[in-house]
Parts: sequence; structure tokens; C-alpha cells
Amino acid sequence: MLCGTRKNTAKNVPKLLSPDQVAQYETDGFVAPIRAFSPEVAADIRAKLEALEAAEGGPLSGTLRFKPHLLYRFLDEVVYDRQVLDVVEDVIGPNILCWSSSFFTKEARDAAFVSWHQDSTYWGLSEPKVTSAWIALTPSTRANGCMRVIPGSHIGDQISHTDTHAPDNMLTRGQVIDAEIDEGQAVDIELQPGEMSLHHVRLVHGSEANTTDDRRIGFSIRYIPPDVYQTTRQRDSASLVRGVDNFDHFEHEPKPAADCHADALAWHAKATEIHS
Repeated sequence: MLCGTRKNTAKNVPKLLSPDQVAQYETDGFVAPIRAFSPEVAADIRAKLEALEAAEGGPLSGTLRFKPHLLYRFLDEVVYDRQVLDVVEDVIGPNILCWSSSFFTKEARDAAFVSWHQDSTYWGLSEPKVTSAWIALTPSTRANGCMRVIPGSHIGDQISHTDTHAPDNMLTRGQVIDAEIDEGQAVDIELQPGEMSLHHVRLVHGSEANTTDDRRIGFSIRYIPPDVYQTTRQRDSASLVRGVDNFDHFEHEPKPAADCHADALAWHAKATEIHS
């Protein structure tokens, strides 16, 4: 079943995407570029991130890469942004949970890459009704390792993967899809600061190394409808960011009252422990 397949009737008109963009998402498994923030707002988010990194003594790593929106208000604002959620609603419906978020940062002249894979491989979610909003805080180009996708590869069943644990692979297990990829079909998702892409959880995608003299920074947010549930854990958590949750499959995560507030730190530790 396609993620968020919706008929564009007078009763169900897309909020922000055009009908053609919704159709592209359903057919190709992605849509881009979509303007989420102005370049000025994107630059402000980047500045706040880099100030945080300076205070931490380097790029966010370890548990800080996981669900940082639970800890920092400026990222919480991104996850709850109305325009971002309008786009997400157009593909998964009006009731939305944020299941996770993380940064994918490639430093200048860094060998880090992302192998060809499907996001759904190890997430344990019951259905592929998951969309990832990938928001560019810097230009994301072929030269600096933008995301590359195989259109239409989200249609069909989950494909097996092999864990490589390759040191330069940005994926946790260095997983690589067990299928031959025709890179001649690959599409480069090039974005300017403040632009975003949406991609389906089963879309085959990856990215190459950054060969430029500046960082490439993307903030990836994974959204699901509340009827999806976790199959590998007793109780998972997520943030209800729009609408209602009539299923109660996830424990609702609170917004941070302040950066690294004691309650936020406790919730973040709990969420990290669940996923570890």
C-alpha cells in the first residue's frame, strides 16, 4: 500500500502541494523541491545549530543526534512548523505524529556517505505509511553529497539488506540493500537552504561524499499517522504534532519548556533507551 494515497476530490484538496506533486509522491516515492522556510530563516536555524555545536565542542553526536527536537526549542519549532505539516498532511493525512528527527551533516571534504538503502529496514513500524521531511539548512548539491533516489522503488515489499558497519557510512549499521541498483535511473535531490524534500519510507536512496569546502547540513524528520504502531518494542513514543490520536499506540512526548530542561532531558533519555 502506498504511503498516504489520497484522492484529490473537492472534499480532500491538498493544503500546500499541487495535485501533480501529490501524484508524483505516490508514483515516484518523493517530491522536491518544496519551499519550507525562507533562506533567512534557514540561515538562522543553521546559526543556532552551529552555536549549539560550538557549546558542545563539536557536531552533535551520540544520543544528541537522536530526536534533538525533544531538547531544543528551535528544533521543536521546526518539527511543529505549520507549513512543513501542511505538506506532510497532503501525503499522510491530518493526524500526524513525529516519530523521530536527526541531523545528517557532512563536513567539508569528508568521506562520509550513505549507502543505497530503504529507511524501513530496521524501524519496526507496522506499515510503510511513513514520510521523511528532509530540510536543507545549506545548499545540498551533487558536489556536496545530496540525497539520490531511485524513482518508483518504494512500490513493492521490503528488500533485504546486509549490515557492513563501514566506518564512513553514516547509517547506524552501514546497511546496504541486497539488490542491484541501476544508478543510471538515480535522481539527485538538489535543494537550496530552506527547501525540503519528502520521501517514502521504502524509497531506495543514498548519497555520496562531500567534495566541497563547506558543510552540507540536512535536518530529517520522520512523520507517521497514529494508526501505525511499533512491532518490535512494547511501547514506543512520538510527538503528536497535528490533529488527534485515537489509537494510543505511542506515548506522547512533551514539548521542551526550555532548552535542555530537566523534564526534556528525562524524556529524551527515555526515548533514547527505547530505541537503543
